[in-house]
Amino acid sequence: MFVDAHCHLSFPQYDDDREDVIKRLQQAGVGLLIHPGTNLQTSLEALEFARQHEFAYANVGFHPGDLDDFSPNQIADLAAQANDNNVVGIGEIGLDYHYPNIDKAKQQMVFRESLKLAKELDLPVVIHSRDAWPDTFKILEEESHSGLRGMMHCFSGGVDEANYSVKLGFKISIPGIVTFKKSTLPEVVTAMSLDDLITETDCPYLAPVPYRGKRNEPAYVVEVAKKIAEVKKISLSNVQQEVYKTSIRLFGL
Repeated sequence: MFVDAHCHLSFPQYDDDREDVIKRLQQAGVGLLIHPGTNLQTSLEALEFARQHEFAYANVGFHPGDLDDFSPNQIADLAAQANDNNVVGIGEIGLDYHYPNIDKAKQQMVFRESLKLAKELDLPVVIHSRDAWPDTFKILEEESHSGLRGMMHCFSGGVDEANYSVKLGFKISIPGIVTFKKSTLPEVVTAMSLDDLITETDCPYLAPVPYRGKRNEPAYVVEVAKKIAEVKKISLSNVQQEVYKTSIRLFGL
């Protein structure tokens, strides 16, 4: 079965046809979904989605671009959510320096507190890092521990960043961007061992070719797997099997 290790099906973009989207992902052979949160409310929505669908699990976390209403006491609230059996990771968390006038200090503080929570609960972490690799690696090194593990969601780095991520205990999650004409992700896929790769959509964003420009959905993760198979010159079934096994191990399912 195919795996979409990072999708946002509780987002309002699916309010009009969510059940149809679910039918299509099942018809496409997608059998495992990981649904992350971006703040307390969306984390709760991810958890509710996982409770209602046996093929789905949740991550809970604070996205670095969604911290306007964050207060330190919310870490305790997140911890309460994370104790649910349907939660399999802390995420998405991390750093995003893409936009001007962002509060780097606040992002770094929340990132560190989230990593500490993951340590306490012995859960993997799902990292969002955009234009922030040096600080992402620095904080991961400083907050590291023997159980550090997780995945680099919607990976945007190059081969060097991928290799260092794997060295730190992380898997590389490949989104639909890998199918774009000018993407450098095929170079990353080529350089990585298959058992260090995971597939995702990050839907409703970043739909792969041939759906680029449209709303993304979990069924389209098949295109990501096809591209990995093409780049690595292996069978699609091999990609399916290995990504599924890696996802099961990483999230303790």
